[in-house]
Amino acid sequence: MFNFGIKDFIDIFCVALMLYYIYRLMKESRSLNVFIGILIFIIMWLFVSQVLEMRLLGSIMDKLVSVGVIAIIILFQEEIRKFLYNLGTHHKVKSIVRLFSSGDKKDKVDMESIMPIVMACMNMSKGKVGALIVIERLTPLDDIVETGDVIDANINQRLIENIFFKNSPLHDGAMVISKKRIRAAGCILPVSHNFDIPKELGLRHRAAMGISQDSDAIAVVVSEETGRISVALRGQFHLRLSAEQLESILTRELDL
Repeated sequence: MFNFGIKDFIDIFCVALMLYYIYRLMKESRSLNVFIGILIFIIMWLFVSQVLEMRLLGSIMDKLVSVGVIAIIILFQEEIRKFLYNLGTHHKVKSIVRLFSSGDKKDKVDMESIMPIVMACMNMSKGKVGALIVIERLTPLDDIVETGDVIDANINQRLIENIFFKNSPLHDGAMVISKKRIRAAGCILPVSHNFDIPKELGLRHRAAMGISQDSDAIAVVVSEETGRISVALRGQFHLRLSAEQLESILTRELDL
């Protein structure tokens, strides 16, 4: 007699949840067709080897499956990296890590670092000056800093506005802020190819989305066309922000 207990229910639920998450991940990365093809091949392999018991064809497919595990890791290395990164940077996981960390090491948010960013974004918004500011959190952005010009200066409203001034040679790139200092400007960011991004959003927004998907950084964007302020965070956009909303997001998210 078949016994179905709570452990079986949890087992099935976990497998279903895992398959659903993989499906979403493959769909976002445009690898869904490849993933479906792999599933079809696995079903064929099980049918040939277990149901039809075809020894020769089954042995050939067994060899392909054993080698295919390595091929899958190579083929989906970006997706696997993103999955592990999202798992490690999930807010619940980080809460558990902070619970066991020393209270003396907790870096409280500094309003003197936030307000110059907010005020600079508001002034650039009024003048429709395009800007892209990336604020580092737990994930190091050293590779991004290396693509730009190192500044290493205190966070200053006038300095931010001068860097993104239309005639400035650094205004097209991104500014990286780390440890309450402006580390670099004119940096190159990975561009997101997500089709769900609204078409009216330009390259700055796609770059902001790209860095928010690859790290836990906060990306603040000022649109050159509309002057609207947006924030990209954890692969999601917060659009049409006021000064109060921008300050609220930065205060909440930088309170690590």
